Amino acid sequence: MNKGYCLFLAFFLVTAIFPPAGGASVTSSGLESRTGVEVTVYNSNIGLVKDKRKIALEKGLNELRFMDVPARIIPASVSITSLSDAKGLTILEQNYEFDLISPQKLLNKYVGKEVKLYTRNPYTEREEIVTATVIANNEGGPVFMIGDEITFGHPGRVIFPSLPVNLIPRPTLMWSLQNDTRGEHTIEAAYLTQGISWNADYVVSMNKDDSRADISGWVTITNGSGATYENAKLKLVAGEVHRVTAAQEMRADIQPMTMKAMAPPQFREGSFAEYHLYSLQRPSTIKDNQTKQIGFLEVEDVKTLKEYESMGEDSFFRGVYSGDMPNQRVGVFIKIENRKENGLGIPLPRGTVRIYKRDGEGSLQFAGEDSIDHTPKDEKIRVKFGEAFDIAVVRKQTTWRKLASDTYEASYRIAVRNRKEEDVTIKFVEPIPGDWKIIESSHEGTKSSSSHAEFVVAAPKDKETVLSYTVRIRF
Repeated sequence: MNKGYCLFLAFFLVTAIFPPAGGASVTSSGLESRTGVEVTVYNSNIGLVKDKRKIALEKGLNELRFMDVPARIIPASVSITSLSDAKGLTILEQNYEFDLISPQKLLNKYVGKEVKLYTRNPYTEREEIVTATVIANNEGGPVFMIGDEITFGHPGRVIFPSLPVNLIPRPTLMWSLQNDTRGEHTIEAAYLTQGISWNADYVVSMNKDDSRADISGWVTITNGSGATYENAKLKLVAGEVHRVTAAQEMRADIQPMTMKAMAPPQFREGSFAEYHLYSLQRPSTIKDNQTKQIGFLEVEDVKTLKEYESMGEDSFFRGVYSGDMPNQRVGVFIKIENRKENGLGIPLPRGTVRIYKRDGEGSLQFAGEDSIDHTPKDEKIRVKFGEAFDIAVVRKQTTWRKLASDTYEASYRIAVRNRKEEDVTIKFVEPIPGDWKIIESSHEGTKSSSSHAEFVVAAPKDKETVLSYTVRIRF
């Protein structure tokens, strides 16, 4: 079947389904009349589509059937403009038709009406035709009346005499327009659609001593809007756009193209309102039900800082604890400054950071992953990629005294055994509740917040180092 015949058939079907309003000239527009499309994708599972098409309109009243729009379009967001004659084209009415043809809906429309059932006779190998009435079409399937008898689960094909009114082959926007001048218009339809979103994925390849890294950034776009945008001008908005009703998140579980060579950055970044806009510098086709990845960042030899941190527990400070608290975890973090002199210095959108490092044989291995929030330039990124295997920490409460009805004094001992092949420095963060004060300590501490004390402890390799302190707490 050739393309011209397909377009004629589609036009015939739509015209048969939607009889024109009295006196109105009917025009149908599909992808064949599209001259350009721009898609702006947001983090919040929505996209703004600007669809330009060349459409010939008659003078006077016109009915425009704008087909091939996303199944998940937000109808209340639609606007239409004539870029060639904005004042000469007036919108009288707008409708969105989405009652699509399906076997279930066809049977629903024919409940109480006659259809034909075609069945192949196993003996004669001929098709036999039976006239039946659809009397129900519920969860178990259609129920037919043939003559005076009722049956279900009929194996034959169902043949419908005609297409029911208001069932359409694809979602369609319909406008009643008043046009002052006969001729071709360049029409731009702009609308929001759900089901399309994007996020960033970062690949960080660490050097041997974790002091430097190569960083790649990928944009991952997931399109489930129900439409394909061919050769689209693509823009991405990073930031939290406020909406009256948040759309349901839909993020595919994907694996980014890790450590694969990519072209130079393809996006140009700029400010937009309170957000950041990333514009792809070439057209791109975004297919329906597709996950697409495009490189946007590639920097080498970025300075990094590795940190070790152990976090205590709030409950440990609220009463008497006897015995040790062994196997305290020591988290391993990488800190990166998002500065120009560090090879970065651009707003980094929210996403997942995956860290890789080469093993003793030079083979690249996955070391861990974490997420980052939207990060402005000149700010710091801190990524946790795991727990230290060769560092043992044991916490112990050594004293607990009641000084008054609401005041207590407690002492703590934190033993660190470093079994690594190098010296490390560990930051201990103690979440102390209430009104508190450190009375004495073996290492200098700081009050980083109203509920946290921090101690930085040097832990030489193959040795045990002890941090001890006494705190007075009032609840």
